[in-house]
Amino acid sequence: MTRRRWTWRDGHRRLGIPSPPLLLTPKPRGERATPRATNRPHAMASTSLAALPSQLAYPGRLRRGRAVLSSTARPHVILHRAAAKGGSRCRLAITCNAQAVAPTSIAQGTPVRPTSILVVGATGTLGRQVVRRALDEGYDVRCLVRPRPAPADFLRDWGATVVNADLSKPETIPATLVGIHTVIDCATGRPEEPIRTVDWEGKVALIQCAKAMGIQKYVFYSIHNCDKHPEVPLMEIKHCTEKFIQDSGLDYIIIRLCGFMQGLIGQYAVPILEEKSVWGTDAPTRIAYMDTQDVARLTFIAMRNEKAAKKLLTFAGPRAWTTQEVITLCERLAGQDANVTTVPVAVLRFTRQLTRFFQWTNDVADRLAFSEVLSSDTVFSAPMNETYQLLGVDANDILSLEKYLQDYFTNILKKLKDLKAQSKQTDIFF
Repeated sequence: MTRRRWTWRDGHRRLGIPSPPLLLTPKPRGERATPRATNRPHAMASTSLAALPSQLAYPGRLRRGRAVLSSTARPHVILHRAAAKGGSRCRLAITCNAQAVAPTSIAQGTPVRPTSILVVGATGTLGRQVVRRALDEGYDVRCLVRPRPAPADFLRDWGATVVNADLSKPETIPATLVGIHTVIDCATGRPEEPIRTVDWEGKVALIQCAKAMGIQKYVFYSIHNCDKHPEVPLMEIKHCTEKFIQDSGLDYIIIRLCGFMQGLIGQYAVPILEEKSVWGTDAPTRIAYMDTQDVARLTFIAMRNEKAAKKLLTFAGPRAWTTQEVITLCERLAGQDANVTTVPVAVLRFTRQLTRFFQWTNDVADRLAFSEVLSSDTVFSAPMNETYQLLGVDANDILSLEKYLQDYFTNILKKLKDLKAQSKQTDIFF
């Protein structure tokens, strides 16, 4: 039995919300919508891009089963309460289909080099490792960075080109894609921002620009098991973005990640060394942490492997760890005990429900929902044998958490010892 593709009209009927942004120009009833082509300034000066739409058209209201587009409205995610057995929960009502994006005919122009890549979110924990790996392997790297008071000079020092743009402002995106072959999307919203601003609205705009401008490959980082937790806004948005990319017609690679080793340094290692409180939960959650350098290395191997095209891959570390096991390992390597403060999962759940009552704390509740999942009886790990075989990677080349933390504590303790010795040599007594 052939499965019928879910269209945006199905989303309208089921959820009663506007569809994602459409690259269509509305026509009178009875005529088919066609792609727009104008010569507005940000549609690029290249004649090969003359057919690009002058601006993204965003969905407006619905009228008699027909989309009435608005050029000024912004794409958005609507949160609504859906009755559930045993209580109510907040669900994301999102249309996850990109079939409404009309293919734009772009004339042949100057060929784009396969080595030209754009890294979105290049200043983040993963993004900076992707940039470094790309430069080491000889790629021409362009980094999309939001305008900021402290410029990302370290990216320029490494040899990358930095361009300023903001995913929350779609009109700034097209210029960053000129001459780009592959987009690597590492971006996520800042903690102080609403989750949907960057992770949904911004990503939809970026994906549609990539499609319209003929980007050859799109790499997207998602979260493991995001399809199993629709009650968590961030994970629901990640899953919907996956579907949006899959239906967009782009050549893509979607990579689901479990957890980064780098995050454990500030969460556990540093507080233990500074004899501060370490926060944990009483849940038996297990996470297979992976070094971001290994994530970056495997990403570029996958990009060069034709068998990985249009695949959904999961990258997981060699072993899944509980919070208590990580703390115990840090205590042993640091040579001192940790001051552990345990937060019961029930407290996180109650706090999340409380913050749902106030509009100004909805973003806090959304992030607590993600924390609640991470603190539940869940295993964030996946078998990697098939992935290693597909990519031609030896499992022994993947860094283990024990080795990563051992190297960190060895280096930091040596530096602290040297600083202490130097301090004693320069002491002056009166």
